[in-house]
Amino acid sequence: MSDSIKIIAKNKKAFHDYFVLEKYEAGLELKGSEVKSIRAGRVNLKDSWCSIVKGEIFVNGMHVSVYEQGAMWCKDPLRVRRLLMHKKEIMKLFGQEQQQGYSIIPLSVYFKGSNIKLEIGLCKGKKLYDKREDMAKKSAQRTIERALKERY
Repeated sequence: MSDSIKIIAKNKKAFHDYFVLEKYEAGLELKGSEVKSIRAGRVNLKDSWCSIVKGEIFVNGMHVSVYEQGAMWCKDPLRVRRLLMHKKEIMKLFGQEQQQGYSIIPLSVYFKGSNIKLEIGLCKGKKLYDKREDMAKKSAQRTIERALKERY
């Protein structure tokens, strides 16, 4: 039996600014009405990153909007949230992150069955010329697709 996956939010900026070397799946520790807010799609991963402190991994800068019907128990939209991963995976990420130029960046938030999961990636920052090269490739691919569409 396969779990259905429904993507809620993607971090497009991460793919523009970084090379994604490895991807990992982590659970999110959420409080109160944050689940309902995420279920409504009110989450933003732009400018978010992960940090490892004392053997635990946290996501920083992830914005989960306040759920209007649960205003009395509202949490801070930008609070630091703990991620749920195996200790072995966290230690592996910690060792790789210590290398020069590597970061842990959230890539997407999705439902796997009834659980909310966060896909994180071990990333290496792109230089300006790498970004230009990627944009040139995408532009060339679009023109090829347009030409093929007009031809057939």
